[in-house]
Amino acid sequence: MRFKQLFFLLAIGGLLIVSNVSVVFAAPESKQLSLADAVAITLADHPGLAAMKTRAEALATVPSQQGSLPDPRLSLNMLNLPIDSFDFTQEGMTQLQIGFSQMLPFPGKLALREAVAEHESTVAHWQVEELRLKLVRDVKTVWWNLYFTDRALEIVARNRELLRQFVDVAQTKYKVGKGLQQDVLLAQLELSKLHDQSINLQGVRRNQVVQLNTLLDQPTNSPLQLPQRITETLAEITDEQRLLSYAAKNRPVLAAAQSKIDAARARLGLAKKSYSPDFKLGAAYGYRGGENIDGSSRDDFLSVMFSMNLPIYAGARQDKAVDQRTSQVLQNRYELDDAHSRVAAEVSRALADYQQSREQTSLFKQGIIPQAAQTVASMLAAYQVNKVDFLNLVRAQITLFNYETRYWRALSQGNQALARLTAAIGKQSLFDGDEKNNWN
Repeated sequence: MRFKQLFFLLAIGGLLIVSNVSVVFAAPESKQLSLADAVAITLADHPGLAAMKTRAEALATVPSQQGSLPDPRLSLNMLNLPIDSFDFTQEGMTQLQIGFSQMLPFPGKLALREAVAEHESTVAHWQVEELRLKLVRDVKTVWWNLYFTDRALEIVARNRELLRQFVDVAQTKYKVGKGLQQDVLLAQLELSKLHDQSINLQGVRRNQVVQLNTLLDQPTNSPLQLPQRITETLAEITDEQRLLSYAAKNRPVLAAAQSKIDAARARLGLAKKSYSPDFKLGAAYGYRGGENIDGSSRDDFLSVMFSMNLPIYAGARQDKAVDQRTSQVLQNRYELDDAHSRVAAEVSRALADYQQSREQTSLFKQGIIPQAAQTVASMLAAYQVNKVDFLNLVRAQITLFNYETRYWRALSQGNQALARLTAAIGKQSLFDGDEKNNWN
């Protein structure tokens, strides 16, 4: 009678254990790091992003420099000074001169140079935004990998405890002559396998903690603890065409590629302007000392200067420069077309992965896992009265363990696919503001 009571209590305990998918796993004591906090910390502290922001800020100061005239030149000269006496009054052509000159690029050149710099600054701005999206995607990916590992460790710990109970039951039945020694050995073997899985998962978790701490710009050995409860719903997303259209308009890498084309066009315009000369204007005042033969004071001199460069080697210089800039425009156009193709592929692949994971999580949570849990409970009760052998009971429990693990893996992969999809269309969050229900 006592033996049957033991089995009854074990059956009830097994039902309680297998039905609870969220048993707390012992983790190092530390503040729980939510996904939103991880993203915020990364965007605030990541040195790579800070470096690129600084570069963009530096490039933003260039356009006004390129659009300004060159600095004027001030000259101080001594002209026709006799070297025999170094007397400023001896010769009538001796003078002290002060001059002023200014380079004047051909009209339109300064505007084109400023346009090139503005487009390059815009490219840097969009590169910062692209890096921001990639960092958010990477943080989310590593965070969800770590979250899955924690759930897998919970499941392993729970199943190890359950298999220990199976070992105790098998040993009890063997001692009273109602069980087989092979049942005890089988349970111990499965228990050892779970211990091996726990060791492997702990190693994986340590590596994931290092990756996430690196993205957070924290010491790599800083302990991390994630929340134990999250929203397990994956929203429906079906409007692929709208996602592709949004990505084409808002993805920073595409905007950067377009700005590169604009910069290349401005350089081409500047190359065509190189056929036109630049000018130099100047004026100088010359002071003369001493007196003329008639005793009058010598007059001072005023000089006006004009010069220009002569682009007479156009075949070897200007023509080649135009050819070069034309090729660069074509190159950047091809790069934009390629970027559009890559972005569209990223969106489609991420959406396909997300939809697959969403269907799998629904199937596991609503169908397979409850059915597997009922199977284990039924077999446990049947094993109590020797209607099911121990091997089938263990197999059923392992099957439940595998399905629970696959559920959390599918949920994690679905959220990682969502992170990739969100970054691919140029957003940090897909379900913010009024767009929460606009993707299906």
